[in-house]
Amino acid sequence: MARQLSGKEVAASVNHKSEEAVAFLREKGVRPCLAIIRVGENQSDLAYEKSLVKSCQSVDIICERKIFPVDVTQEELMEAIEEANNSDVVHGILIFRPLPAHICSDQVENAVHPAKDVDGMTAASMSGVFTGADLGFPPCTPQACMEILDYYGIDCKGKKAVVVGRSLVVGKPAAMMLLKKDSTVTICHTKTEDMPSIVKDADIVIAAAGQAEILDQAYFSPGQIVLDVGINVNAQGRMCGDVNYASALPIVEAITPVPGGVGSVTTSVLLGHVVEAAMRKWKGSEM
Repeated sequence: MARQLSGKEVAASVNHKSEEAVAFLREKGVRPCLAIIRVGENQSDLAYEKSLVKSCQSVDIICERKIFPVDVTQEELMEAIEEANNSDVVHGILIFRPLPAHICSDQVENAVHPAKDVDGMTAASMSGVFTGADLGFPPCTPQACMEILDYYGIDCKGKKAVVVGRSLVVGKPAAMMLLKKDSTVTICHTKTEDMPSIVKDADIVIAAAGQAEILDQAYFSPGQIVLDVGINVNAQGRMCGDVNYASALPIVEAITPVPGGVGSVTTSVLLGHVVEAAMRKWKGSEM
């Protein structure tokens, strides 16, 4: 039976580091601050915002909210981002997505200054992930995967890693982060032939396909470490990942649950980015 890699334990560890850094910055007269920009009243956005505000409070991060109606103009959003970019008290900016169809999302997202792009959504931040340059921050979900691997002492050096999914949000940056850990990385996608045999041969698997329980026992072999990024609802109305957890559990060495796995760490990583952004700015002002 596989060992369960609890995301809650990892999140607690990440939060503890953030709390220590916040305490240090407080002594220097700095209060880390996150600016949330939300358009409309989407229920999932509202639920996430409520949870995020509570999480910010738990580690003493200030949370500013800028709320716009669904018919907001492009210009109004750009002005709000520019204001947050130029603010001396705002260290991180988070834009809730997707944005309404009449908004040019790329233009809005890339207007965020890389130093405040704590969600890793700009082209500059992505460039930093792919080149190793100190630009912006990596996307939070793949970074959460790396935090789990580090916390549980999973050595990636020389290991065969497979990422199922090639999105810019998770798949591609996760592959680059594994490469930085000296893994030999393969990315699988919808056009991959004989995907089960490729995944089955891996030492480390990150499932980011975006399809409920698509990876079953045919994909797994003993000794594997499986990180399931998926957040789906199956035919029975139950939250599940991209991995069929029940079928993988008796086979693999270790696996993250859904819920309670990667998703539990993602918000903590975001908060950590806000604190790190504040720390970078303070260090820059001291030089």
